[in-house]
Amino acid sequence: MSEKPEIKSKDDRTTFSREVGAKAARKLKARRNPTPGVWFGLGMMGLVGWSVVIPTLLGAALGIWLDHRHPGSHSWTLALIVAGLTVGCFNAWHWVAKENREMGKEDNDE
Repeated sequence: MSEKPEIKSKDDRTTFSREVGAKAARKLKARRNPTPGVWFGLGMMGLVGWSVVIPTLLGAALGIWLDHRHPGSHSWTLALIVAGLTVGCFNAWHWVAKENREMGKEDNDE
């Protein structure tokens, strides 16, 4: 069985009150902001993935069109796939950094 801690002095009561208050505040914060589940994480991965895939596919489509219209010694398709992939990676990085800043703001506000 658990025993109640003995509170002897006024300082002990103040410390105990602060601890109880901090635990209550954490509990209320957890109820207001529930932990995101597995589906939330999978959705985030999907959004980041699509932010890379879409520019890459657009670059490939434009490259194929340019290769058919203006054939040359170099491949427009390959160049624009690399360009689309680069743009997509920067887009995903920017989006993830923005979400990270917003999560940091929420933590600092509370």
